[in-house]
Amino acid sequence: MISFLDLYKINNSFEPQLSGAIRRVLDSGRYLLGDELHNFEHEYAEFIGSKNCIGVANGLDALRLIFKAYIELGYMNEGDEVIVPANTFIASVLAITDNRLTPVFAEPDINTYNLDLSIVEKYITPRTRAIMVVHLYGQACWSDGLELIARKYGLRIIEDNAQAAGAFYVPQFQGFRVSELNRTSETLKPASPTEAIAKVGNAETLKRTGSLGDAAGHSFYPGKNFAALGDGGAVTTNDDELAEVVRTMANYGSKVKYQNIYKGLNSRLDEIQAAILRVKLPRLDADNQRRREIAQYYISNIKHPDIILPCTWYPAPDSYRDGNRNAEPLTTHRSSLTSHHSSLTSSHVWHLFVIRTPNRDKLQRYLTDKGIQTLIHYPVPPHRQPAYKVWNNLSLPVTEKIHNEVLSLPISQVMTTDEAAYVADAINSFYE
Repeated sequence: MISFLDLYKINNSFEPQLSGAIRRVLDSGRYLLGDELHNFEHEYAEFIGSKNCIGVANGLDALRLIFKAYIELGYMNEGDEVIVPANTFIASVLAITDNRLTPVFAEPDINTYNLDLSIVEKYITPRTRAIMVVHLYGQACWSDGLELIARKYGLRIIEDNAQAAGAFYVPQFQGFRVSELNRTSETLKPASPTEAIAKVGNAETLKRTGSLGDAAGHSFYPGKNFAALGDGGAVTTNDDELAEVVRTMANYGSKVKYQNIYKGLNSRLDEIQAAILRVKLPRLDADNQRRREIAQYYISNIKHPDIILPCTWYPAPDSYRDGNRNAEPLTTHRSSLTSHHSSLTSSHVWHLFVIRTPNRDKLQRYLTDKGIQTLIHYPVPPHRQPAYKVWNNLSLPVTEKIHNEVLSLPISQVMTTDEAAYVADAINSFYE
């Protein structure tokens, strides 16, 4: 049996350091707001490349607190709009609606599954206050052009970095079309894929997700690449004022005990989880690299005509960039991509390896029979959920196509090449 994610094997690989960290906290007698949290916040902020890190209870709270802080600071008000990718996990949307803000569901790019940055401007209205970018499945969703749009309209950019701890963005890496800006679309895209690839090796051009926007929410749920042994999360930002409000609101809205400045939350990352994360952080880049190796194996060895492999770069064919939403995904043109995948995947941390096929359900049953566990991320998009009936009739064809066809294959830093080979061989042997 190849499990989707073997958490025991992953966490056992950190022993005896994990047990030692837990014992250290137990012996300290301090279980909240202590040295482990303080040190973790400093270390994670340095890793991400952000001035501030605030540990919180979970990833949803991280995003909720960012919006609550912006409301307290007077930047947002009830009913204001936040653009969010329609195919994201429900937590991205809950953070918006929990603050009585209005989500504006935007279509994703059919190739990358991230927010389609080439059309994001059309969703902006006078009520728009922010764009939430979700680095879905572990791939950075960013563009220099996105920053230009945000500045043009005075918007905040909030990152949902729950799935992409350690991922990089390479400037000028993505094709992008921006209307009515001083810079033309031609200056916002690399001259060639080769030029973009060359920048991957230059550390000065790399920025980690979680440091790109105005603020970012992070999740340390046990199944993440960078995971606690329970729930956990963090907010990172370079905005000192926002950080101070988030930190205060996460502690009941209080800086001084029994004195409450805001109507806050009880959302704190405890000392044990902080200590566990400190053990795991130094190995995160190496663990992500192993995931890239498994992903590269899949990309090189899954050869099935009905399977669309993940696309790991953004520049699209001219027909697609010019608005042809029915253009074939880049990944179907295998010959043109083979030489690029190994370099381009360096910006992707492969939290999930997601394929697409119109025969998704049959393939999943077939793989289950072969002893391969797969999952669907996600079977129902947020706008189709009973909790959001007001949006149930929205027509979002790209989103719905993705949700009907995606299937996540096993991938982790402890997966063996033999296991990946078994998965690839099983898929290649699948016939409808």
